[in-house]
Amino acid sequence: MTGSTGPHDMTGIRAAINALDAQIVALIGQRQRWVERAAVAKRGQDQGAVRAPARVDQVISKVRGLAESADASPDVVEATYRAMIGAFIDLELREHAGEATLGSASAAAPNSDPDRAPASA
Repeated sequence: MTGSTGPHDMTGIRAAINALDAQIVALIGQRQRWVERAAVAKRGQDQGAVRAPARVDQVISKVRGLAESADASPDVVEATYRAMIGAFIDLELREHAGEATLGSASAAAPNSDPDRAPASA
């Protein structure tokens, strides 16, 4: 059906996905600022404090439950979070090694409630 503007129109679908992507990236930025705060709090600790496998397991368990409540695939959510957590751990490890500077951690407070924000993992 060429030229359709209904809910099955690829232009509309792509526009909706693009709008969601903008929101997701903004939320990842907020999460990163919390991760940066955690990295600052962990300075002087060993890499185990950054990797925190027990905390990773806790977060994965929590987001799988959230996925089920949101009618999202727990497997997709878990895979997404594992990739995101791995990238954030790499960021923290680079900071620990002095290869990266966490710019926004002390300069600006994250735009989220700290009691509800996930830790670095």
